Amino acid sequence: MKALTDKEVNSFMSKQITNEDIKNFKKDLANHPAAKVAGRAAQENGIFKASQNLQSKIDLDPTFSIEINTGKPSDQKQSGRCWMFSALNTMRHPMQKKLKIKDFELSQNYTNFWDKFEKSNWFFENVIATADKPLGKRKVAFLFATPQQDGGQWDMLCGIIEKYGIVPKSVYPETANSNNSSALNDTLNTLLRKDGLKLRKMVNSGKSKDKVEARKNEMLNDVFRVLSISLGVPPKKFDFEYKDNDGNYHRDPDITPKEFFDKYVGMNLSDHISTINSPTKDKPYHKVFSVEYLGNVEGGRQVRHLNLKVDEMKKLIIKQLKAGEVVWFGSNVVKDSERKAGLLDTKLYDRNELFDVDFSMSKGDMLDSGESMMDHAMVITGVNIVDGKPTKWKIENSWGVKPGFKGYFVMSDKWFDNFVYQAVINKKFLPDNLKKDYDEGVKNPIQLLPWDPMGALAFKY
Repeated sequence: MKALTDKEVNSFMSKQITNEDIKNFKKDLANHPAAKVAGRAAQENGIFKASQNLQSKIDLDPTFSIEINTGKPSDQKQSGRCWMFSALNTMRHPMQKKLKIKDFELSQNYTNFWDKFEKSNWFFENVIATADKPLGKRKVAFLFATPQQDGGQWDMLCGIIEKYGIVPKSVYPETANSNNSSALNDTLNTLLRKDGLKLRKMVNSGKSKDKVEARKNEMLNDVFRVLSISLGVPPKKFDFEYKDNDGNYHRDPDITPKEFFDKYVGMNLSDHISTINSPTKDKPYHKVFSVEYLGNVEGGRQVRHLNLKVDEMKKLIIKQLKAGEVVWFGSNVVKDSERKAGLLDTKLYDRNELFDVDFSMSKGDMLDSGESMMDHAMVITGVNIVDGKPTKWKIENSWGVKPGFKGYFVMSDKWFDNFVYQAVINKKFLPDNLKKDYDEGVKNPIQLLPWDPMGALAFKY
């Protein structure tokens, strides 16, 4: 690219807004005859209510041609563990059916404990690895900005379960700090930043690797104590007791969390892979990507994404639903959504008409500019097919039973196109060419920068 001359650069210098500019802007309002009516509506009711399209409620009637019954939705309360709740929901559904247990839940607090513990070690290891770089460097600043948080992705939960197993919610229930996580996150991040600076100082002062490792273990001991006091000590063994829907009593004594997962959940996690839809120039389709610094379990399962076209992703999801398997997915839930009504639709609000301004952006442009990225994980449990094409999707959320249709949401197919970024697919549903692309790509994934939108964590509540 040819460099600009000083004269050309100066021609692009900023120009202040003048009174004449403002006069012309005011004059232009006359060219928008509906502006006064729109202003009264927006100023009294707010932008979204003033631009709401009631037709969405009609179009998104909760009726589906393919539907999997999954029972009562769970409730993540005031915590950013949607990814965890949604993933565990995909695992409890077949378990409920197999054991004939109504409204059974796996312990989200158990995976939460080990996730935060492993994230702390992950942070320490990355701090040690970057100790030679100034704190002001973007990557180092990124690490210290949020040492750990509630959010996560599918592969990260798999890493936790593969190492620690899982337990029923009755064995390791929620606490005040898991239900409302802000105080714990603040406390833990303060400790991690303090200790992270100490580790940097030790490395840069020439302390031996063994001494740094020993000090890190002392720090992890403090982390374990903070988590144990806040969340409880996770069980090593427990008795699994329950009554089925027929009133029959069952007891499996002295079982470990890993044994419980293998025996009662029985999902082969390695067969369930993350697919993404990122139509940006830097991410070719059918390639596998990783994200720098994104993860939790050192030495465990790492984040891997297979980039697909949106229609490819939809076909795989529908195939999986037809086989009776629900689908974990990540999306930008705050966009074009109505929480109380449980609706996700690009036609829900017509701000273009309200302001007579074109707000439309491509999915790629939204990702590149920071306009949109994944912030929430849910479960697809149904789809409506008309003339061979999906029109709307049934969504199991983790916000309790009050919002939407007793906790379930309805997503338009157009909203899927715009704001769905990730879906977990059982490898058995992939055609041979995509299986090959994934298996080859996993060996040497393309690494994305830490702040890439495909590294965004699902955390909304």
